[in-house]
Amino acid sequence: AKLVTLARSTRARTRAAEGACVRDQDGRTYAAATVDLPTLRLSAVQLAVAMAVTSGARGLEAVVVLGDAAVVDEHDLSVVRDLAGAGVPVHLAAPDGTVVASVAS
Repeated sequence: AKLVTLARSTRARTRAAEGACVRDQDGRTYAAATVDLPTLRLSAVQLAVAMAVTSGARGLEAVVVLGDAAVVDEHDLSVVRDLAGAGVPVHLAAPDGTVVASVAS
């Protein structure tokens, strides 16, 4: 529930297409929103994973991505796998915070 709340509030605050939150193996959380600038485009998951990496995270326990998508983007799953390997739960949530799907990285 905490990851969903953080992803949802980050998305709302920035009015972004997506919000995401990841939890590393130490229990630290990183929330991010989509970046859509003329010369820089990052998904919310990509940015959250980058924040975790720059803070020294060596793996992830869980990921939430929140937005209007019907499925988790394959690029986002690849980014999660790059840091944490296969098997990390990735939860897809609707804008209201309802988890609509869960997959493993």
